[in-house]
This record gives sequence, C-alpha cells and structure tokens, in this order.
Amino acid sequence: MQTWSLVSICVLLGVVVRWGVSLNSYSGAGKPPMFGDYEAQRHWQEVTYNLPLQEWYFNTTDNDLNYWGLDYPPLTAYHSWICAYVAKIINPDWVELHKSRGYESLTHKLFMRTTVLVADLLIYIPAVVFYCLYLTDGSSKKKVSTLLCFLLYPGLILIDYGHFQYNGVSLGFALWGVLALGLGWDVSGSMAFSLALNYKQMELYHALPFFCYLLGKCIKAGPMGRGLFLLVRIAATVLATFALCWLPFLSDPSQALQVVRRIFPVARGLFEDKVANTWCSLNTLIKIRSIMSGDSQLYLSLACTLLAVLPSCFRLLTKPTFWHFKLALVNSSLAFFLFSYQVHEKSILLAALPVCLLLNDLPLIAIWFLQASTFSMLPLFLKDGLLVPYVVTSLAFLFFSLYLLSALDHCSEDELRMGAYNKLLVFLPKLDLACIVRWKFYVSVAVMAVLSIVSVALVPPPHLPDLFPVLVSTTAFLHFFGTFVYFNVVQFSEPPSRKSQKKSN
Repeated sequence: MQTWSLVSICVLLGVVVRWGVSLNSYSGAGKPPMFGDYEAQRHWQEVTYNLPLQEWYFNTTDNDLNYWGLDYPPLTAYHSWICAYVAKIINPDWVELHKSRGYESLTHKLFMRTTVLVADLLIYIPAVVFYCLYLTDGSSKKKVSTLLCFLLYPGLILIDYGHFQYNGVSLGFALWGVLALGLGWDVSGSMAFSLALNYKQMELYHALPFFCYLLGKCIKAGPMGRGLFLLVRIAATVLATFALCWLPFLSDPSQALQVVRRIFPVARGLFEDKVANTWCSLNTLIKIRSIMSGDSQLYLSLACTLLAVLPSCFRLLTKPTFWHFKLALVNSSLAFFLFSYQVHEKSILLAALPVCLLLNDLPLIAIWFLQASTFSMLPLFLKDGLLVPYVVTSLAFLFFSLYLLSALDHCSEDELRMGAYNKLLVFLPKLDLACIVRWKFYVSVAVMAVLSIVSVALVPPPHLPDLFPVLVSTTAFLHFFGTFVYFNVVQFSEPPSRKSQKKSN
C-alpha cells in the first residue's frame, strides 16, 4: 500500500513537470507561413476531420501536402481524427477547413497540451509504472526512485510538451511491448510493438531487437513443436494487427502505396539541421552531400547501419535473454541514429527510451547518456524559446537521479561492467577504469554546461553563424558514439551475476 502511495506521488510530480513545461512557448509560435510542429499536429486534425480518408495522404486542392502533409502511419492519422472530433465539439474554428490554418489562442493551446497529457496518462506513464515495479530489481524504495527518474527524463518532456509532438504514444506502445516480453507474454508484446510501428515509422529503430529476441526464443524452444507454434502465433498476431491498422487503405493498392511513399520520403536527404549523428558531424570536415549523389548517400547509410546493428542483433539471436534484449534495443537505436538516412535530432528519444530501461542496472551511464541526449537538442529548444524549461528540467533530472539512484556511489568496475575493457586493454598498464569514467562524467557535464551558456550568451562570428549548434551536435555525437561502443562491449561480455546485483541493491 505504501509503495502505491509513493508511485502516485511520482506520477503526480511527473504530471506537474509536464504541465509546467506546457505553459511555455511551442514550435513555430507566431511564425508564418509554416509555423511549426504545433501547427502540423493541428493541421492533421483539420485534414482528418474534414476530408474523406481516401484523401488524407494525397495532394489535392483541399490537402496541400507541401503544408504539413501527413507523413506518419495510419494510427497517427486516427489519433488526429479523434482529437479533431473533440476539438470540433469545443470550438469548430480550431479545425475549420482552410480558415483554421495557423490558428493560435490560449484556449486552443491548453486543449492541445491536454491531448498530449491524456495520451501519456493512458499509454506512456502506466507502462513506465508497471515496468519499474515488475521488471526492475531491488527494494521498493529503489523501484520508486527509478520510476521518478524515468518520468523526469527532460528530453521527452521538452519535445512533447514544449516543442510539441506525441512521441509518448509510440514510445509508450513500444514500452508496453518490452514489458510484455519481460513478463513472458510474447504474443501481447508483439501486438503492442506492432501498434508502435503503426503510430510512428521511426520505431523501426527497435524492430530488429524485437524480431531477433522473439525468433531466438522460438529457436531455443525448438524449431518444431513449441517453438514453431509460438512463431506462428506471433506472426499471425503481427499480420492481424497491421491488417486492422491499414484496413481502410487496403481496398485500393494505390492508397496503400501512397501512404508508404509518404512515411518513407527518401528524397529529403541524408540529414536535416545540426543533428548529432555521424553524417552531420563528418560533414563539417567532408561535404558528403556535395561529393556523393543522393542514391550513393542512401546506399552508404544503409550499409553502415546494417554493419553497426548486426553484431548486437546476432548476439541477441544466439542468447535471447531479457538482459541482452534491453542492451540490443540501445545498440540498435543508436546504430540507426548514428548511421541511418534522414535522421532528425528528435530521433535520439528512440535511443533514450531503452537507456531509461537501464537506469536501475547502470545508473551512472544511463544518467550520463540521458543528460547528453537532452543537451543534443539544445539548438531546437532555443529556437522554440524553451531555455528556462531546458535548464530547470535538466538540473532537476541530474540532481534527483544522481541522489536517488546513488549513481556516483555505485560505479565500481564490476557495477559498470568494465571487466571486458580490462581484457581488451591487456597490453596497457593496470588502469582504474571506474575513476576514469567518473572524471569523464564530471568533465562531460561541465562541457555541456559551458556550451549551453555560450550558446545563449555569445554571438557567433558572422562567417561562422552555425558555430555553436555545430559544437553542440559534435560534442553530443562523441557522447553517443562512445555510448554505442560501451553498450556493444557490455552486451558481448558476461551478463550481471546475481551476486553483483544483490550487492548493488
């Protein structure tokens, strides 16, 4: 009973922080003609409510795809339609065809913010609560501490409630999938993850670990008999879920093909803005987009992504344990973020979710990465007028997570899983790796703080207008690449022993 009281307090704190951020500015506020992501979400409500379903993804006189055309799978469109139905009841002006373009008012802002909070309360937050209570080790106090830190992760809060998106829906469905697999409900987990894929196509970042984990379990259970039966049930569930989500578009093949073309726009280019991945960071030295054709860039990113993700997935396929599954989710999402095609800075949230799953197991590394992931989106937050929420939520997360999870106290070589590094560095003198990691963390936090202050306080030289965004993205890229290497090494080392887990608990 006491545990659930603490859980309720954690959820309430998470809601308060979310609502506090939502009272600030949002993407594109008062900036015609395109405004920003807030207007994109409102416009999708306008389109889905007023136009027949067959026109949602097509360019028509009433649906200009160049003005925030729908470019997400059907579940996003259905969600927009539900929100639009409620909006129409409250104030028809909010979704009036054509005339509502760029609509801005305080009441509409509160309505849109509320739709995000309701979605989180229905999907994302319950999944976080059940994961922390049932799939993390330790005392009730430690589970509740992990829950609070999970809910206070600033990156997702700032993007969904400040910049304005519904990432919590797709991430929530994915987390329900992880939770179900952790409890042994493989068929339910497959359905939940299929819903995530049908809400946002970027959930492909997590698809290979789900596939390899389930396939590995089927093989381990026996290619015939129980294993085959489980495989057939999972395949049937996935196909049925996709069929139901796409059913209105399947009557006409051209409809389905148009949806696919919209959600995979390969013509947009290798990357956008100053994203903290390999191609953007490398572009500061070698102008990749100038020396390579669009097709060559696509094939290069595909090859590099596959090379980066396959070792982790092969390891998971041969050792389908829940521990390896969580690590593979991190490695796969980071491989896609670092090397894949058409990556946005907000895509780092797809790597942040599986890292949050490791807050209880590897607290210092998880906190470090989550702080860096929030920092990597600093230029976007500054553009949206979210400096104060960024500072407050980042400092709050850093303080509470370090204190509640005792991250700096639990960073011995065993607790950091650094044993494999000693074997790799056998030719060097014996190093105190735990001390090195701790000092690197201090330096990293200081560098992120300095760059945050400099980005706000100083004006870049006229001949280098993007100096600070490039420094931020490059610094974050180094963090992400280092984390990617670390988690791959951990996945290929021995899993944590029960003895070390009890000691850390």
